[in-house]
Amino acid sequence: MESRVAVISIIVEREDAVNPLNDLLHQYGTFIIGRLGIPYREKHVNIICVAIDAPNDRINALTGALGRIEGINAKATYANV
Repeated sequence: MESRVAVISIIVEREDAVNPLNDLLHQYGTFIIGRLGIPYREKHVNIICVAIDAPNDRINALTGALGRIEGINAKATYANV
C-alpha cells in the first residue's frame, strides 16, 4: 500500500488527555518520523506536531482517534508528493 507524508497538528486542552494521546502515538510509532511538542503555559494548552509517513487510511484513523479524545483537537495536512 502506498504511503503518504503528512503532519498531524494536535492541540491538547486537558491534562488528563495526555496519557490516551501518548498511548495512541505509541501504537502508530512505526509510522512517525518525528514529533515536536510546545507547552503554551500562558494559554494552558500544549501544541504538538507529528510528522508521519503512512498509508492514507492509517493517517485518517490516527487523526480520527485523536480527535475523539476529550480535550484534544487534531487535523492532518498532507504533502503533495
